[in-house]
Amino acid sequence: MSSDFEGYEQDFAVLTAEITNKIARVPRLPPVCTAYVHELPKYGVKVGLRSDATAYCTGLLLACRLLNRFDMDKICEGQVEVTGDEYNVESIDGQPGAFTCYLDAGLARTTTGNKVFGALKGAVDGGLSIPHSTKRFTGYDSESKESNAEVHRKHIMGQNVADYMRYLMEEDEDTYKKQFSQYIKNNVTPDMEEMCKKAHTAIRENPVYEKKPKKEVKKRWNRPKMSLGRRKIG
Repeated sequence: MSSDFEGYEQDFAVLTAEITNKIARVPRLPPVCTAYVHELPKYGVKVGLRSDATAYCTGLLLACRLLNRFDMDKICEGQVEVTGDEYNVESIDGQPGAFTCYLDAGLARTTTGNKVFGALKGAVDGGLSIPHSTKRFTGYDSESKESNAEVHRKHIMGQNVADYMRYLMEEDEDTYKKQFSQYIKNNVTPDMEEMCKKAHTAIRENPVYEKKPKKEVKKRWNRPKMSLGRRKIG
């Protein structure tokens, strides 16, 4: 949540999508909810954590976790089946309205197909109400001004990576083994759509963040006792 927008003291929620190799530091008030791509191995996605598919999963995880926190996960389920088409959550009569927020892309270049919009799509499908259009989603053609939902879905389900894997397997096996070594190590084949489907289901079933127990650090500031022999040595 962030307040004091343009001096009018209006509170509004912001979805901040950060594509970085470090822990995101958002220069705002303490976040209401967070989700990180390094949490995805818990849901079965152990490789390709920089892809469009994992950006979507992270956005979906954030949305499900936020709605679960406010007991709205049963009211706003979002779009369960991934189609890649445009979707906007609708409020239900007699129920709390959909959780509305606004995208903050930060310093990311808002070009068509940027992973920031992959995270946005995941959050929208997860049940959040975020004003947007399809012009920056993967598959949008600026000439025809139409969005190709099938192309968008392929990126969400990791099929663009799968096609490249199949290409290298046929054309250059050495490069394939080098670039996809972690995929081979974790027995991930080009048929990874099922892995993505299982991850989406697992995220919806249990989006709650599990706190890891803190390690007890014994701090001792005084010098430990030494034996007579040790003192004679040095």
